[in-house]
Amino acid sequence: MNRILSQWMRSAGRLSHTKTLISAACGIALAMSANAAVEPITTQGNQVLFGGKPGSVSGMSLFWDIWGFEKYYNGSTVGWLATDWNAKLIRAAIAVEEGGADSVLANPAMHKARVKAVVDAAVANDMYVIIDWHTHHVGGNITSAAISFFTEMAQTYKNTPNVIFEIFNEPWSDVYWDSQIKPYALQVIPAIRNTGAKNLIIVGTRSWSQRVDEAAANRITGYENIAYTLHFYAGTHGQWLRDTAQGALNAGIPLFVTEWGSVNADGNGGVNSGETWAWVDFMKKNNISNANWAVSDKAEGASALTPNTGASGWANNQLTASGALAKDIISHWPQAGGGGGGGSGCAEVALPGTVQAEAYCDMSGVKTETTSDTGGGSNLGYIDTGDWMKYDVDIPTAGTYTVSYRVAAAAAGGVIQLEKAGGTPVYGTVNVPATGGWQTWTTVSHSVQLPAGKQSLGIAAKTGGFNLNWIKVEGSGSSSSGSSSSSGSTPLATIQAESFSQMSGVQTEGTSDVGGGLNVGYIDAGDWLSYATTGVNIPETGTYTVEFRVASATGGGSLSFEEAGGVPSYTTLYLPNTGGWQTWTTVKSTITLTAGVHKFGIKANNGGWNLNWFSITKGVK
Repeated sequence: MNRILSQWMRSAGRLSHTKTLISAACGIALAMSANAAVEPITTQGNQVLFGGKPGSVSGMSLFWDIWGFEKYYNGSTVGWLATDWNAKLIRAAIAVEEGGADSVLANPAMHKARVKAVVDAAVANDMYVIIDWHTHHVGGNITSAAISFFTEMAQTYKNTPNVIFEIFNEPWSDVYWDSQIKPYALQVIPAIRNTGAKNLIIVGTRSWSQRVDEAAANRITGYENIAYTLHFYAGTHGQWLRDTAQGALNAGIPLFVTEWGSVNADGNGGVNSGETWAWVDFMKKNNISNANWAVSDKAEGASALTPNTGASGWANNQLTASGALAKDIISHWPQAGGGGGGGSGCAEVALPGTVQAEAYCDMSGVKTETTSDTGGGSNLGYIDTGDWMKYDVDIPTAGTYTVSYRVAAAAAGGVIQLEKAGGTPVYGTVNVPATGGWQTWTTVSHSVQLPAGKQSLGIAAKTGGFNLNWIKVEGSGSSSSGSSSSSGSTPLATIQAESFSQMSGVQTEGTSDVGGGLNVGYIDAGDWLSYATTGVNIPETGTYTVEFRVASATGGGSLSFEEAGGVPSYTTLYLPNTGGWQTWTTVKSTITLTAGVHKFGIKANNGGWNLNWFSITKGVK
């Protein structure tokens, strides 16, 4: 609780609790004064950009604004989510047909008033807000009603960057993309754009907004700032839907998860925490913004509040299991379009060199504290899964660099991920061991490929539970004092790629690499290789270098090195363009392995590369 409170107190742009409670009464005035507090949203390729930078936001969806659940459509509920959950997004789900005389079709003025109450409160709390046309159908008077509704909303909010228009919630499986959904969108989108509104527009996809692959194959053209809806419920939707979503991203369309749940797709059942966290990792990796379903006290598993808690049930944090999990995820989500602000001494650092951890230029979720490490000063602590820091650097030349991290941890399990600020690409990961205490320090390192030039590097806690004092970047071949040193350049094992025991999706072919023989090729996203029958005996727990012999005519490939079966994953490497499918280079990463026999696996996160062999060498090579 203290951690959450401190995070709330330091959040950038946060209004006081008193201001939150009066937001509904002061709606228009507050909205006008707060518009500049969020960055405008645009799209580029498969990314949704906040102020021109990749990122994502997380928050909650309100339940349908009928059947008594309109009681949550007010400034108090929105303010609670902003201050207590650190939510950056709220969704107003407007009942189009459901509710009979209480539907939008029958009583549009009533729903517009509810929308405006939520929008004004969101703007006052520096949040983004989705105006959701919550229907499963299209055609007839629904289309004409949508055009009228969104024309008025666009005229009202075209100068309010907080506002997002979701023009179709969940088309059912019998509402088809090519013949119904896309033609509908091409009537509503021009109505919005003709007002001068440039706000993000999100378009639903077939089969309860899961067939994003169909939208990718026949995307909407001629209009900017268009994203596509993806919905999932962790109890029903697993890796197969993530694979579909990844294919759509690879095809170049941006996704926005306007609704997700940790339970079954029907809103019932228990929390599936394993699949939920897999989805969270997927969304963070791909910068996908999201809203959990739902702020409601309905007696079902997806409700955030316990049944019959009333309009102010949120005030006492009467949360269900799914509500508590959603709060944990949302309150620790990396911030986009805002952030934690610069740390002590934020400045561009010329590399090679050392960056003090507390000299971040932006962050989410961490705190500084006095360190007992050599040299004194401050370190970063309270680092949880999903927290991140950004540092501005200048790298003289592209190449291989050794990156070292000064860390302390009371228990093992932490994972540091080095990436371009914003999350893509990921340059590598390194495991954090148990050091014996929060102020007992050691250094861990890995080798990564970094591009040249002025840029922003991100350090993300793929798994939290460690402190960080400094980061040192050195040219290839250098080693940091205190880091593991190589015990020799002879690999413990070199495994030919074609000697897999099992695989999915790849083929072998003759190689022109040194030594001849075969390599593995035709590697696409989602393909994998298992070497479960080729055990590698690791003599002692410690630092090892894993090297991969690769070739690519395109670049953009990515592999994860893991135990066969996927857990644990030791490192992720992004693969360069080598100049051809038989033009070979070696990339490497430093990982931590435990003593014993290991059965390794390789997964293609992104395809477009060939693999000849991989090797394991003790120490930093």
